[in-house]
Amino acid sequence: MSWLTWRTYRAQAVATGAVLAGFAALLIITGIQMAAQWHSALVTCTASHRCGNLSDTLFLGSHAVGFLVIMTLGVPAVLGMLCGAPLVAQEAEAGTSQFAWTQSITRRRWLAVKAGWLLLAAVCVSGVVSGLVTWWSGPDNALLANAFAPGRFDIMGIVPVGYGVFAMALGITAGALLRRTLPAVGVTLASFIAVRFVVYIWARSHFITPVTAYFPLNGGVTPTGSYWQLAAGYVGADGRPISIPQSTNGQVLNTAIGGIPVTSLPAPCQALAGGGNAPFTRASQHAVLACAQAHHVRAFVTYQPASRYWAFQGIETGIFVLLAAALLAVAFAVITRRDA
Repeated sequence: MSWLTWRTYRAQAVATGAVLAGFAALLIITGIQMAAQWHSALVTCTASHRCGNLSDTLFLGSHAVGFLVIMTLGVPAVLGMLCGAPLVAQEAEAGTSQFAWTQSITRRRWLAVKAGWLLLAAVCVSGVVSGLVTWWSGPDNALLANAFAPGRFDIMGIVPVGYGVFAMALGITAGALLRRTLPAVGVTLASFIAVRFVVYIWARSHFITPVTAYFPLNGGVTPTGSYWQLAAGYVGADGRPISIPQSTNGQVLNTAIGGIPVTSLPAPCQALAGGGNAPFTRASQHAVLACAQAHHVRAFVTYQPASRYWAFQGIETGIFVLLAAALLAVAFAVITRRDA
């Protein structure tokens, strides 16, 4: 690598490091404020027995702490865009990679050294940011027990490290394929968002077969402990979900109990409900409820229990690490086989 190229990379590294260091410092300072605010609010609400809105106070407080935590979702993408994408593309544009390859340095070694250091940096930066956010969000997680919920799951634990490694590998590969910095940056951002979206929307909930629990209509429809709810509703005697039709403005039409359409109830229960034409009285509601339970109409909740949190963290991290390995294999193949 030429002296000019080394100065350019060093300047970029210093600038990126300064931004990330400032962000980490902001998280630490806010975390200290969060801890003080938490203990003060906890003492106050415990004394008054009113801790129901404590989470809102912490998450949407005067320091906009919730917004700051959500911002950490973009850290892996920034790493891939600012560090990974220019790695090969910038040198291809400047032609400095050709100089390195003529100095008895093989292409594989050239890319391995550069990519290795950047991947290590991605692991360290993502790990530090994730550790800070996990520590900083601890009080709120303890209160709500919802660290498994989408939006929180993505910014704590070990998955941000997988995201960081994937984003860096994605940037390196995009730069190797396109050999232009700006297009590589754009492709890195768009591809990172697309893959994250696919995993979040379609794949994550099916890492492990969800649990479905059934409940009587006159009981609570809540599994024990914390959980990530995937679906909820009612099933008939045949075990099939009962569909709930809606009007054009989203309002439930012609319902009996708990949103169940009268027309979906067994015939004896429909008769008790007057076919849905007469207004319900408390007595008729109880009669319809008893009839529906007698005909084995039940409520159900499909969910992932919180006990699977670390299993899901490991699975998703592994997926993104494997994707990163595949991308790096493509980058090495392109660099090795492409003509000088």
